[in-house]
Amino acid sequence: MERWLTEFVKLWVVIDPIGTLPVFLAVTAGMSRAAARRVAVQGTLVAFLVLLFFILLGQILLTAMDIELSSFQIAGNIVLFLFALTMIFGESKLEEDQKLLRSSDLEKAVYPLAIPSIASPGAMLTVMTITDNVMFSVTEQAETVAQVVIILAALLVLLFCASHIIAVIGNAGASVISRVMGLILASVAVDGFVKAVRVVIAG
Repeated sequence: MERWLTEFVKLWVVIDPIGTLPVFLAVTAGMSRAAARRVAVQGTLVAFLVLLFFILLGQILLTAMDIELSSFQIAGNIVLFLFALTMIFGESKLEEDQKLLRSSDLEKAVYPLAIPSIASPGAMLTVMTITDNVMFSVTEQAETVAQVVIILAALLVLLFCASHIIAVIGNAGASVISRVMGLILASVAVDGFVKAVRVVIAG
């Protein structure tokens, strides 16, 4: 249960549903409610497929390149830590991803909504490092997929309610929440780095 909660929190932080709200509002500005919801569904589905790809094939790619998972975990947690720093000190998701807006509704759903806002580099690395084929059974890996589904389902609900939520907390409120999550993610990354180094030292 403790592992399940730890992984769930880690996935929630790197996917960052709250931080995605301002991006979604910027992407769907001027759209009808039906069109905006269609973009939300398309973006969430694309993000799920991307994360599922890394869950299923991420370690196979590492094996093909003869890279130890512990090495990838160390590198991944360093990148996660740097990613967390950008969440804390960098531009908000709205400011960062507004630069990437495209004209087509489908393009907006894929980029920047699905990638890199929902299925961020941090999320891709995280799902790879917590689905080790040696350490975790198929059942446990299926639990990770279920966690991703739960978080993305919650995200989709939030996107459907985005305009009401932002009206209450404002873009500044969403930015504050995103930065707090960045601090949590930094702590998680340091903990993961220390554990991976212990595995390497233990041999």
